[in-house]
Amino acid sequence: MRRRFAVLAAALLCCIFLSSCSGSASGSDTVVLNVYNWGQYISAGSEGTLDVNAAFEEYYYETFGQRVRVNYTTYASNEDMYNKIKSGATSYDVIVPSDYMIQRMAEEGMLAELDFDNIPNYEYIEDEFKGLYFDPDEKYSVPYTYGMVGIIYNSTMVDREVSGWDVMWDPDYRGKILQFNNPRDAFGTAQYYLGIDVNTQDREEWHAAFEKLLEQKPYIQSYVMDEIFNKMKNGSAAIAPYYAGDFLSMYEDNDALEFVYPEEGTNIFIDSMCVPYNARHKDVAEAYINFMLSEEAAVANAEYIYYASPNRLVIENEEYIECMTDVHEDAMQILYPDSVDFEATYYYNLDADTLQYQNELWEQLKIESSIEPWIHVACAVIVAGIVVFFVARYIIRKKRSAAY
Repeated sequence: MRRRFAVLAAALLCCIFLSSCSGSASGSDTVVLNVYNWGQYISAGSEGTLDVNAAFEEYYYETFGQRVRVNYTTYASNEDMYNKIKSGATSYDVIVPSDYMIQRMAEEGMLAELDFDNIPNYEYIEDEFKGLYFDPDEKYSVPYTYGMVGIIYNSTMVDREVSGWDVMWDPDYRGKILQFNNPRDAFGTAQYYLGIDVNTQDREEWHAAFEKLLEQKPYIQSYVMDEIFNKMKNGSAAIAPYYAGDFLSMYEDNDALEFVYPEEGTNIFIDSMCVPYNARHKDVAEAYINFMLSEEAAVANAEYIYYASPNRLVIENEEYIECMTDVHEDAMQILYPDSVDFEATYYYNLDADTLQYQNELWEQLKIESSIEPWIHVACAVIVAGIVVFFVARYIIRKKRSAAY
């Protein structure tokens, strides 16, 4: 009898536990909204800024009478995010991929179609950022930020003119150059430098870019993503390719840093908010996206992360313009250039064979020995010397033995 009661009690406790963990949007349970975003890519309440996630939690409760807790985690690259979602090990409600990754994930059925009735603030997104190649029918994504890749360099450490990608292959700065730690951007630097289409499917052209990156490797201090901030701010590195918005963030801590868009061309990107196919709280996710487009949240994010905004509530906000100009006198021109005399191109999703080949080359690059040829020669000479020494000793010993 006691055993039967224990079983019933255990079952009851189990039901209560599962109910509390279900995150259902009904009743008084707190919904856990899993948001997966780039590092340092949202206003988080530091130094008097708006804590956007906390503001959303308050807004949602006041508007819908439902408590929400935002579980916010970050990733360093599109590829890291993709692999996490693809594995199915964790369910996310909102993610922020870049254009080519949105195209890939949509083609693979990894994104849910959005209900734009739940996202009325979409009207504030400028038309030029709607219906682009990666989401032509405007089904899966809502633009968050955009920008272009440029070269950041320390003017106290670099004593030459910087106008193009060639500076990243300059042996004078051996050990002071950083490179992207993701294949698409890293290969992009070499492809733009060589005049190769970054969306090419020609394996010979991909191999040429690989050879260029291999040539560069002895000069590289490290392959980085978020680590670039400390390295460029504290002067431990002199040259790095990165995003315009992040340059402004680094410049605040080191005004010796300069920024240039490479004359050979560069990547333009759009990061957009999406809902994965297996999201547990799609309606709450859409409310979150809509909130992110509101003036208060959008301006706070733009002022915090320093990326260009596709939201006209931001672009026309005088407080925002003043804030950015205080950071750098040319900030608005850097983020929103009136005209450019170079080609800016999007990364498109690569076909499966090309993508696999790119990844194979990338893995090969990362494990390829960076020991320079002269070191190999020196080692060969030393080994040859050792061999000659022992052969000579053997001959001498043999002659002595014969003499006895």
